[in-house]
Amino acid sequence: MSHIVGKDAYKSLEERLNKFPQGAPPSETLYTILSMMFTKEEASLVAKLPIKSFNIKTASTIWKIDEVKTTKILETLASKALILDLDCEKDGEQKYMMAPPMAGFFEFTLMRTGGHLDQKLLSKLLHQYLNVEDAFVKDLFWGTDTKLGRAFVQERVLNDDNSIDILDYEKASFIIKSAKHIGVSSCYCRHKAHHLGDDCYAPMETCLSFDTTAFSLTKHNYARKIDAQEALDILNMSYDYNLIQCGENVQKQPNFMCNCCKCHCEAFVSAKKFGFLVPVNTTSYIPVIDKHKCIGCGKCTKVCPMEAIKVETSKEDNNRTNFAKLDENICLGCGVCVKNCPTNSINLVRRKEIIITPVTTVHRAVLSAIEKGQLQNLIFDNEAHKSHKAMAAILASILKLSPVHKIMASKQMKSIYLAKLLENS
Repeated sequence: MSHIVGKDAYKSLEERLNKFPQGAPPSETLYTILSMMFTKEEASLVAKLPIKSFNIKTASTIWKIDEVKTTKILETLASKALILDLDCEKDGEQKYMMAPPMAGFFEFTLMRTGGHLDQKLLSKLLHQYLNVEDAFVKDLFWGTDTKLGRAFVQERVLNDDNSIDILDYEKASFIIKSAKHIGVSSCYCRHKAHHLGDDCYAPMETCLSFDTTAFSLTKHNYARKIDAQEALDILNMSYDYNLIQCGENVQKQPNFMCNCCKCHCEAFVSAKKFGFLVPVNTTSYIPVIDKHKCIGCGKCTKVCPMEAIKVETSKEDNNRTNFAKLDENICLGCGVCVKNCPTNSINLVRRKEIIITPVTTVHRAVLSAIEKGQLQNLIFDNEAHKSHKAMAAILASILKLSPVHKIMASKQMKSIYLAKLLENS
């Protein structure tokens, strides 16, 4: 009987996670992972928490447990990086937030060495769930048009001509300099690969977290607190190793920035597996190759994370010439090819199409929820709908959407109130 009750607790947690725009497809592997991370009592309690941020009083009311005991439970969950305890400096009230699986509690457990879990076993389970069963990564990277992550251009390769129009939020350096809190952790992807006996050339301590996420992770030793200068040093070191910068797909206060290798990054590995579909938003740049200067050495092909450049051969006047050719459909525009070209044959230019980046995490979540038909979960969350501030923030994001997305939102909600808001905005 206890086994059935325990499974019910993890099933409830899985169902709760799937109210996020980013879900976690059910499987026996998932339940095993959840049972490693959460006790069945913790799973049962977390399954009842709001999707949006909440305070101790809210959790106490939902759980029907006194605030002293509620506080102790929440602190334990935060200490295991299963939920985040938010920076309360601004209003003095301690608040918490459920973390999604990715970028979230799946990764947090492997973002430090040691820890309370068998990391080798957990690495095997995560590999099975993400890389073998693959339903999770399909949904994570291609479940919505609005991507979870976006690539950053490597600022070293920009020159006076192509850097004129770059926006602040398109610069990894600006994100770092603007963050209130910064943490650095072990790269989840490379740490997982290490436990599977598949180490690679890249350094391990390169995973950057910012602001709310950094505050919680550094507090509980899942990340090491650093200043902006050390973060910039890590960024420059990552450029030297040809790592690609991928961060949360928002303009303001992104929670994370990864320095990704092409061999182990979940996004790039999955992209290759599924026919090189673009897993993250591209930058606003695209490389242009000068065929007359290109010698066809192939160095650009070796470093491209999407294998978007191939060396081809042409025959003119009985002379065979090798040259690099770009597939613009899958190019991220990161610029790592530019840095590695020995003849300066590659240059970045601004893309013709505008790359849309959601303004905030709430904005991105609303867009994703609309695309997945889950907007009602964000607005009328069973436990969180009493929070007028949270509802106002979400509705404010809806009012800023394009007309097409507004129509989609209105159809989903079937709410006279929301329809009127959209109509009058």
